[in-house]
Amino acid sequence: MPEKVVPGPVTDSASIREAVCIHTKKVFDSCRDKDCIEDLRVYPTTTSQTVLDTATSVKAGAAELLYTYMDVQPVSFNRGFYTVDVRYFYRVTADAFTGAARPTKVTGLAVFDKRVILFGSEGSAKVFSSDLCVPSCECLANSSMPTAVVEAVDPIVLNVKSLDVCDNCLNPAIDPAELPACVTDAFDEELVFTTEGKRLYVSLGQFSIVRMERDAELLMPAYDYCMPEKECACGGSDADENPCEIFRHVKFPVDEFFPPNTVCPCGDSYREARLV
Repeated sequence: MPEKVVPGPVTDSASIREAVCIHTKKVFDSCRDKDCIEDLRVYPTTTSQTVLDTATSVKAGAAELLYTYMDVQPVSFNRGFYTVDVRYFYRVTADAFTGAARPTKVTGLAVFDKRVILFGSEGSAKVFSSDLCVPSCECLANSSMPTAVVEAVDPIVLNVKSLDVCDNCLNPAIDPAELPACVTDAFDEELVFTTEGKRLYVSLGQFSIVRMERDAELLMPAYDYCMPEKECACGGSDADENPCEIFRHVKFPVDEFFPPNTVCPCGDSYREARLV
């Protein structure tokens, strides 16, 4: 009897039961980027702008990626290729010093635009799906286009500085009407887009992966139905009545009590073996 096959690497001894046709997203092209974004203008909140106008210096804080907007358009001179315009929306925080011993935290919005060109193949069939709640004419017109996917992490703040308006004219003001609602809702106050007062600029390091996908039917080898091997925990009435029994199966968090001896650049902590 052949060895049971589980998800993961397949050995030569594993037997394929049948070939099945699946519908999935096929990646036609992808790229990765390491963008160093210098002097990106930050649009502060109303209170933060008041603090910046009297601040003597600012110190770098953190940046959070709020939202990413993508627009896919075909390249006219190169069939099968598409431009992907990506707009990143960040919430940036910094510490402003106004002469007091304790700095004041300021918050604002930063926007970064980039463009990549990827191969997405060609397709003329219009796709209709019951998943679409209210299909519009615009959606139907773009139903044969490939799909762009952007994977990004929160950026690294490399530098932050505050300048007078006359000192730097980079990054002109954006139109507030172009901001998605989820971005404006991330701030407790209104954002300042005027040119009066001091301006805040930030330099970010952004890691991202952009890929071009298209619906495709692929022929894949099938071994068997995938049946979960692990039993569901905390699902029965007995478990609810005896929480101490559940707690006994929880592994002791040793790493929470002992600091790591070494730290990997990727962020994972590694501990040396301890002698008992």
